[in-house]
Amino acid sequence: MMLTFLLLPAIIMFIVSFFKNRKAKFLLPVSSFAILLPIIKLFILPKPYAILGSYLVADKLDTYILLVSSIVGIGVTLALLTLDRHVKVSAHAYSRFYRFFAIFWIGLIFSILANHMGIYWIGLELATLSTVYMIKTNHTPAAHKEAWNYMIVGAIAISLVLFGIILMYASAKPILGEDAMQFDLLLQHAKEIPSPFLFEMGFAIATVGMFVKMGFFPMNLWLANIERASFYPVAALFSGILESAVIVGFFRFSEVAAEVNYSHLFMFVFVYTLLTIFIVSFLIFRAKDFMRLFSLSGIEHMALIALFWVSGGTFAALLHFGAHAFLKPALFLSTGVLESNGKYRIAGALRGYSGKKGTLFWFLVSLFLLAIISLPPSPMFFSELYGFGAMIENAKESDHMLVMITAVLLLLILLSVIFYRFVAIYQSMKYEGETHTKKVYASELFALVLFALSLLALLLPDSMAYLRSIV
Repeated sequence: MMLTFLLLPAIIMFIVSFFKNRKAKFLLPVSSFAILLPIIKLFILPKPYAILGSYLVADKLDTYILLVSSIVGIGVTLALLTLDRHVKVSAHAYSRFYRFFAIFWIGLIFSILANHMGIYWIGLELATLSTVYMIKTNHTPAAHKEAWNYMIVGAIAISLVLFGIILMYASAKPILGEDAMQFDLLLQHAKEIPSPFLFEMGFAIATVGMFVKMGFFPMNLWLANIERASFYPVAALFSGILESAVIVGFFRFSEVAAEVNYSHLFMFVFVYTLLTIFIVSFLIFRAKDFMRLFSLSGIEHMALIALFWVSGGTFAALLHFGAHAFLKPALFLSTGVLESNGKYRIAGALRGYSGKKGTLFWFLVSLFLLAIISLPPSPMFFSELYGFGAMIENAKESDHMLVMITAVLLLLILLSVIFYRFVAIYQSMKYEGETHTKKVYASELFALVLFALSLLALLLPDSMAYLRSIV
């Protein structure tokens, strides 16, 4: 029954998207809001909660990720109401966006709640295919080209994940049989896996696939190009929801990999994420427009989440995850206003807003820009503090303290480069360029206020206690 409630809003959204009646336009956002209701119910149920036998199981981790994703979906829907005031969007494109958003959401529910590697992969594949068509809702040659690029690179990434799953399944099959596809049983019997090398090979290949989907090395620019060519809400969904579904898979696989051989897991992820952040920091330094800037910044944050997670800083990783999920869509949706009428100039972008709405808009955008570079009291400030602390704690238990301190110093230097670039851009937005009169609409402001309140909620003692209790 719970699965029916979870899927029903998306199914209604999909059906309504075919209606030609103009009033159907108002039902689509309502169905998006309705997604939150069963998730709240799921949130208060005792955990773990079996939704579909042992195949779909809700625990504290995936319920938290679902809740965050549903809030992002509502914010995106709010901003979508007035998207046509800033860019050219036809009624057909609007309905089409919701049609594939519904499929996207169904895929995500299966992927996030999956206790089965096969179901996780199917959900991720469904979400990937639907996003191809969401990119194409923007009828421009660039969007069509990037949709094809997304399909090609996304197919390579998802194939790597599938091949990795096959190897991990094969490694555990002698002891678990057909149940070797289930995450919880793999975790319980990780130390008994007869072919640990085969499992680690599978994990490494699947992880490369998941990292490629998130724009890690060597595919640092592909996601930025796609998000530049798409409508702003598509980019917000990518960063706030799709990446969440990918990272939850990484969390599940890495829990098992840590039991098989923790030092191998740590070294692999540590080197990969460090290399990614090294390249991304310099790409951010050269970024010329908002979309590429925020997209590259998202890659940096996902790399930090993965690094904190394998370092034992699970609380830091989950706090960083929540902050990223709210901040990045907020910035992408703000871009839709800042770049009104296709003007991509950074200089003076925050000037020209008047009245209460205008003042609140530039104030919120300023807060988001400063929060994304971890200025206190941003949740990212605390998550990075705890995350780097976890890395040092981790090094204390090994003979590599000097290497870890050097690595943390290198990371801080790279983050300083990003910090400097964002501050320079903020100053240019506020104090340089010409002043042109610009307009903000109420629905866009509601979306930004929703994200700001969600960020504040992350800092509440109860929220912190919940995150600490997850793992």
